[in-house]
Amino acid sequence: MAIGKEEVTAAVAAAKKSSKRGFVQSVDLVVPLVGLDLRKPEHQVDFFLDLPNGPGKKMKVCALIGPELQAEAKSACDGMVLQEDFVNYGKNKKLTKKLVKQFDFFIGQANIMPQIAATFGRVLGPKGKMPNPKAGCVVPPKAALKPLVDRLQKLVHVSAKTVPMVQCKVGNESMGDDALAANLVAVYEQLIHSLPGGEQNVKAAYVKLTMGAPTKITAAAKVTVATHKKK
Repeated sequence: MAIGKEEVTAAVAAAKKSSKRGFVQSVDLVVPLVGLDLRKPEHQVDFFLDLPNGPGKKMKVCALIGPELQAEAKSACDGMVLQEDFVNYGKNKKLTKKLVKQFDFFIGQANIMPQIAATFGRVLGPKGKMPNPKAGCVVPPKAALKPLVDRLQKLVHVSAKTVPMVQCKVGNESMGDDALAANLVAVYEQLIHSLPGGEQNVKAAYVKLTMGAPTKITAAAKVTVATHKKK
């Protein structure tokens, strides 16, 4: 299924119109996939992409580090947890869950990654927030963190490992239709390149606001809002 910016812009406008709420909603790209066996690693989707227009909000970054990076993290990151304090999180799952909710990305110091995984993995892993080398978030003890934090402000994680569907945030409704459309197209095109069968593995593509029904992106620059009938 080929889509262009015109079709996507029309879908964004329709989705916004059909879902008015008293708060700023996130905008997602939703792509159901077909013809994949997700038990095979080569069929799984897992990549990071720089959004052309960013996600429409500041991405908060936390560093899980040893003393070597303390000064750097204090300057560049929104928060940090030092190695000496890991024990407190290991004993208190609620504390770790609270930490996960506060931050969008986590940076991990490479030489203590086994300890990071043991302490935080059971909570960060299911949320897709473990420090990921594909995003550049596993760093050496002498790393400069500000360039990485700056890049994370535009980064989005696109994933489908267990369920044949991609759903990822590409912005929020306060952004202009053209800016959102450019983000959507960028993610969609990279997704196509990552699939073994390309467009043949795509069933459809939708724009969805947080509280809205999915709006299908069509090849004829027309849009339809999905509805679910009660049986």
